[in-house]
Amino acid sequence: MGRKKKGNPVHGWVIIDKAAGIGSTPIVGKARRALNAQKAGHGGTLDPFATGLLPLAFGEATKSVSYVMDGIKTYQFTLKFGEVTDTLDLEGEVVAKSGQRPTEKEMLAAIPQFVGNIEQVPPKFSALKIDGKRAYDLARAGEEVEMKSRPAYVKEIKLIKVIDADHAFFEVTCGKGFYVRSLGRDLAEAMGTVGHLTTLRRTKIGPFEEKDAILLEDFEKKAHNAAEFGELLLPIEAALDGIPALSLEEGEALRLRNGQAVTLLRKVDLERIADLKDGDTALALFKKRALALVTYSKGEIKPTRVFVYQDTV
Repeated sequence: MGRKKKGNPVHGWVIIDKAAGIGSTPIVGKARRALNAQKAGHGGTLDPFATGLLPLAFGEATKSVSYVMDGIKTYQFTLKFGEVTDTLDLEGEVVAKSGQRPTEKEMLAAIPQFVGNIEQVPPKFSALKIDGKRAYDLARAGEEVEMKSRPAYVKEIKLIKVIDADHAFFEVTCGKGFYVRSLGRDLAEAMGTVGHLTTLRRTKIGPFEEKDAILLEDFEKKAHNAAEFGELLLPIEAALDGIPALSLEEGEALRLRNGQAVTLLRKVDLERIADLKDGDTALALFKKRALALVTYSKGEIKPTRVFVYQDTV
């Protein structure tokens, strides 16, 4: 018989509106302790100086983290012209200066080359691994770090406001693995100067928006009140909004929960599988609750991730 896990069996998502000055991992620890939750993780790291949406996954929701991290994200950032730092943000040391300041017309002209499928060189101060070591550990140790370009996807970049001659405010909507600090560096260079980020805020990640978020200190206060916390906890399926859903009958749900495939070839099943193609991933639901992630092929669904629930707090 397996050892009983310590803590409460909490399953679902809480979206924290992260403040500046704290890392993503410490926030997970604080939230987990506030709930005495058995298991917790996050869906997409934010730099300590950054603010905005940090999705926290509890319990079985951790099995859907990759779907949030792979989702489209939106960031707003302030770019300061004339100085570039080693970290590409306001926390680093200035390593180069320029007296050149771009006009609004030059800013708008530089944007299109960074939209679409592009190549991007990540910051030296990043969590990427080089020969098994984190790039930021090597950079902090004074070692020469060569960052290779990587493919990235940018859906849209907007110039929201020219604040003054030294600062402009932008918004970018991008895909997985994109570095906004690198975009700031590259935009400034394309405008004939240098630059670094002074603010960075994530306003959207996957299906989650600012309206879903709560400040960490407010969350910690409400975590001990079951009624208030129940209003904050989003279901597992909230992270899987873009995946086709299949509602199952009790017998089908039981087979899927036991790791067995379920055949959907009856006449009454045709409507349920009408939009599915071979190889598609779908979300199987039972009584409107996430039961499993499944793969569809030739009229059959096979479980790839089964969500195992206990009684929640």
